[in-house]
Amino acid sequence: MDAQVWLEFLKQNWLVIVIALIVLIIVINLVKTVIKWALVVLIIGGLLIYSGISLDQIGEVVTTVKNETVDTVKTEAMNMMMKEVKDAQYTSNGDGTFTVKSPNLELKGSSGSKEVEVKFRGVPVGKWDINETIQKYIEQAKQN
Repeated sequence: MDAQVWLEFLKQNWLVIVIALIVLIIVINLVKTVIKWALVVLIIGGLLIYSGISLDQIGEVVTTVKNETVDTVKTEAMNMMMKEVKDAQYTSNGDGTFTVKSPNLELKGSSGSKEVEVKFRGVPVGKWDINETIQKYIEQAKQN
């Protein structure tokens, strides 16, 4: 969402926004039940629909933010692998699976598999394909 678009919308629709805010304040102050929050949601939803923002656009923004966050976490986890490779400990679980732990990372996988489950700082971040960096991390952990 571009700030210029929001500024233009505010300039063109300031009166509608002021009226909606006044109605919201009245609703919040006079109505003391669940109906109050339903009315608040309806008023805000009406403003969003009136502004031309569609649910598809909101969904696109949420998807973009999610993808950027996942990419950032993945990059940070990969950098952490490079830094903590000396502290990584490989553990064979005896059933064909293994675990590699370091202070901030934990990888779980099975021998011959092409993906591992990754936890970064105790938070699961999904299953990742084993790339060159992850393979080197696992190999170095075996040597430790």
